[in-house]
Order: sequence, then C-alpha cells, then structure tokens
Amino acid sequence: MTDPRVIERINRLRVETPSWGYGNSGTRFKVFAQPGAARSIEEKLADAGMVNRLTGICPTVAIHIPWDRVDDWEALCKVAAGHGVKIGAINPNLFQDDEYMLGSLAHPSDVIRRRAVDHVIDCIEIAKKVGSSIISLWLADGTNYPGQDDLRSRSRRLREGLKLIYAELPAGIRLLVEYKFFEPGFYSTDLPDWGTAYAICRDLGPQAEVLVDTGHHAQGVNIEQIVAQLLDRARLGGFHFNARKYADDDLIVGSTNPFELFLIFNELVAAEDESDEKVAATARNVAYMIDQSHNIEPKLEAMVQSVVNIQTAHAKALLVDRTRLHEAQAAGDVLEANRVLLDAYESDVRPLLAEARKQLGVDPNPVAALRNSGYVERVARERGTASAGSGYPGA
Repeated sequence: MTDPRVIERINRLRVETPSWGYGNSGTRFKVFAQPGAARSIEEKLADAGMVNRLTGICPTVAIHIPWDRVDDWEALCKVAAGHGVKIGAINPNLFQDDEYMLGSLAHPSDVIRRRAVDHVIDCIEIAKKVGSSIISLWLADGTNYPGQDDLRSRSRRLREGLKLIYAELPAGIRLLVEYKFFEPGFYSTDLPDWGTAYAICRDLGPQAEVLVDTGHHAQGVNIEQIVAQLLDRARLGGFHFNARKYADDDLIVGSTNPFELFLIFNELVAAEDESDEKVAATARNVAYMIDQSHNIEPKLEAMVQSVVNIQTAHAKALLVDRTRLHEAQAAGDVLEANRVLLDAYESDVRPLLAEARKQLGVDPNPVAALRNSGYVERVARERGTASAGSGYPGA
C-alpha cells in the first residue's frame, strides 16, 4: 500500500516554468520557428497555465525583463490569474544591450554600472507590483583576453553594485545569485563558481542566496556535493533545472544524466528532514525553476516532460531507505550504501506518481493528456508561426 506521507511530499513539490521556454528559442547557430510558439507574455502565460493544469504543480511563471515588460502589471496579473497561474521570479537582463559588451555590474564605466544597478532596482519594483518574492540574477560579465581589465577591480566593482541592489530589497524578496564557470567571457568570468557566489551572498546578507543552474558546470563536477555544501551553510536559494552534454546546453532536465538529478534530490530530501532546523528550513524553501531552450522539440511537450522528469527524480529520492543507508555508512559498508541508493533509483515510480496526480485531480499521464487535448494544434492554428528569435537571445 502506498505510504500517504510519500504521496503528500510528492504533491508538495512546486516547479516554476519560464516564460522564455514557451517562445521560439534556439542555439547560437539557429532558431527554428515553430507553429503555435508563444509570441507575447500573454500567450506564454496561457501556455504556462496549460502546463499547470496538466501537472498540478507549476503555479508560477518566471519572467524576463525587458522581454516580458508590460505597461500595466496589475492587468498582467489578472491575465495570469485567468490562466490559473501567478508571476514568479523576476529575471533582469544585463547581457543583451550593446552597452554591456564589457560587462554590466563589473563594467569599467561607472555610468554603465549605474545603468545596470538601476535596471535591477527597476526589477525589484516590478516584483513588488506582481507579488514576486525572487529576483533571479545571472551576469554575463567577464573578459576575453588577459590584460583586458584588472581582475580584482572587476571583483570590487561587482560587489559594490550588488550592495547597492541588496540595499533596495524589501523584506520578503530574495536575491538569488547564479554562477557560470565559463562563457561568454572566454578568459575570465566574474561569477565563475559556487564559492564566489556564496562569498558574495554571505557579504550581502541573509536575503542573498546562491542559485544553482544544473547546466553551468564543467564535466566531472559533482553538483550534488555543491548542493550539499550550500545546504549545510543555509545558502541554497534555488535551481535553474536543465541538462547538458558538453556545456550550457539547456536541454530537458534529466534527459542526459537522470541519475545525477536523482542524487541532487537525494541531498535535498535528506536535508528537509535534517535535525538542524536552519538546514531543514533552507531545503524546504528552495525555489525549483526550469531554465531551458527548447530548440527542436515541441515547446509545451518539452516543458511537461521536464516537470515529469523532476517529479520522477524527486519521488525516487523519497524512497531512499535512510535508516539502512545511515547504518551502511556508519559501518563503512561502501557497496551496501551504494545499493541503497540504486534500489531507490531503480524503483518504478510511475504508479506512485499516477496515484499522486489522481489525488491532485490531474491526469495520471500529463504528456499523453497534452497530446490528446488538442491544445497544441489549436494554438498553432490561432497563432501561426512567429518570426524566429522571439523571446530568447540564443540565436
């Protein structure tokens, strides 16, 4: 018989989808326009509402500024509510404008730095208007050549800019600082690793936390260990879920290394039950957000598949026999401890998830439900094919 406590924890999970995942998007080389891809923030919210109706666990939508800027935020919130969703994290854009060629918050020019600071402060004001609790910040700042700029000066300028931004954060809004170990700065990246992001967040204050993008790591990096370190220091703020084969590919989460995704959730689930209440509270407050560029795959089906993959990894992590695992670890029984994890990972959780979805009042198979709904075909007829490149700068 299914443990109702497991079902309850499965259905407690919330995953935020990104507005930019519903529009035409691609790689550095090509954007393939798809019929029905969302052309406006209103259409993105409609698609996000459909994903939430199918899955039951995606009630918020991350937006990107200025891509999703509108004149009337109250009206947009009403549009979102009409589709059964709310506006989630606000993502400032500090990488597309020509002025940011040499950086934004770390730029040599104090005029450009001030412009970048003001943009993030503007995003904080938007967050207040729409009821968002998260500013999700990624910077493309870095250098391409040795000698291009003074590395310590860039670090100081970055910290100074972030302090100005942090000072404008009201209570209840968190600043999640994302890192990326390389690209687009090919010589140096100003936020290259979790340690740098952690140090900056600790300097700023308790409302600043680290955001882990699962695609922003070098080959062989142990992401679950990074998660464990940040949890133990109560500074893990959230995730941008995607997957990568070589670099920041923004593939469907869990598509290339599902075992890694399971191991990440293993750390998160264990931390939720931690006796240290500070660690447990951090784990329970993690923001789970998707950040993907759906290039050749259908937009809505890709998003639903991402959510399903996240649910699958999470459900398997809930099945880990913690008592048996701790006993094996304490005894130094290496293979037994490993088998405990493998037993959970190899479990078929599809019946468990089907039951959980029934209790949420959604279809047990969200992907099949989408395919049978006629929604994709309808919006393709109504919207046609938008020009390639709308909604995402990956081309």
